[in-house]
Amino acid sequence: MSAISSMPANIVAWLKERDELEYIKFLTEYPAIKKEVPLRNTTVAVGIDSMTIVDSFVENDEGVLVENENCRQVNITLRFSIHAPFSSGGAACHDAFTDIIDCLTFDSSLNIESSGCDSIVSDRDTDAFVLTAWAKVIASLCPADGSSVDMPSFLGKELFCASHIKDESIHLSAQQLEYLQQPVESGSYTGRGNSSYSVNLGFRPRLVVVIGQNLPVYYIDFAAQKCYIYYGIAAENGHSYGVEVTDSGFKVINSTTSSSKGCYPLLNEGGTSYRYIAFR
Repeated sequence: MSAISSMPANIVAWLKERDELEYIKFLTEYPAIKKEVPLRNTTVAVGIDSMTIVDSFVENDEGVLVENENCRQVNITLRFSIHAPFSSGGAACHDAFTDIIDCLTFDSSLNIESSGCDSIVSDRDTDAFVLTAWAKVIASLCPADGSSVDMPSFLGKELFCASHIKDESIHLSAQQLEYLQQPVESGSYTGRGNSSYSVNLGFRPRLVVVIGQNLPVYYIDFAAQKCYIYYGIAAENGHSYGVEVTDSGFKVINSTTSSSKGCYPLLNEGGTSYRYIAFR
C-alpha cells in the first residue's frame, strides 16, 4: 500500500514542477510541515481525507461486466488545505484551487472523478484565509510482477484530456478542422472596369482559379489582332498573367494596354461577371 500512502508526496513533487503554479508553496499534511507565521505566500498542504477499496469489474467479450479477480478499484479523496495571506484576499484561495485542479485534471495521469471545496474561513494563527478543498481520484490496485503493488497514478495519460487532445498527430488543430469543413470556397464578383481589383476571402489561398461567367477562356479579335484573356490561375509559388494570390485573398488585373505575348487580361472588365474557386 506504499503507493497510496506516498501519493500526497508524489503529487506535491509533481505540482512543484509546474511553472503555472510557481506562486504556490506546496506541503504535505503527513508528516506535517509547519507553515510560515505570518503567511506571506499562498500555501497548500496535500493529504488523504479518505480511501475505499472495492471490487473491480471489467467488460467481457459479450459486453457483460464480470469481476476482475486480479485487481481492485481504489477510491481516494485527496484533501487540499489552501492558505492565502489576508493581503491577497479570499479569492486567492479559489484561484489556487482552480489552478491546481486544472493541472491535475488536464496534465497529470490522475483520473479525477470530481472535486469541490468548503467555505473560506479565517485563521488567526497564520493571519490567512483558509479553504479546505477535495478531489476524488479513481485508481486500480493490481498485482505487479513482484510482491509490490502497481497503482497507475502517474502513468502517461494517453486516453485522458490534455495529453491526448493536444496531440496534433492524433487530433486536428482548429485551422485543420476549418480546412476539412470548408477546404474550398467559391464565389463570384462583378468587374469594376478599373486596372485591378482585390477579392477578400479572409485567408491566403493555396490555389485560385478565376474565369468569366459564360465566357471562353480567351477571345481573339482578329480585326484588331488582339487576344483577350478571361481566365486566370494563381498559386503560392506562381501565377498566370492577370491574377495573383494575396494574404487575404487574390487580386485580378484588367488591361487593354499591357499584354503578355499579345494577350491582354480582362479579369475586371466593367459589368462582366466572374466565378472563382479558392483552395485553403
